[in-house]
Amino acid sequence: MSNTPHELAEEFPQHVERMHQLKTEDAHFAKLFDEYHEVNRAVHRAESRVEVIDESAEETLRRRRMAIKDQIFGYLATPA
Repeated sequence: MSNTPHELAEEFPQHVERMHQLKTEDAHFAKLFDEYHEVNRAVHRAESRVEVIDESAEETLRRRRMAIKDQIFGYLATPA
């Protein structure tokens, strides 16, 4: 398991400006953005063993992070 945080700016470097724009203009995107970072931090804490959780809970967090990232990408893939 990698314990490298999956920051959105690193995941979608070509969309950093668009993400900033969407965060300020779209409340739902802003909520997804914040939720992604919250879940991502929880995954990172679990992977680095700062916060020990069972494997099932860790997998659930990873799946949730991926689902949110997919929704964010859907926004980014839509022309401005």
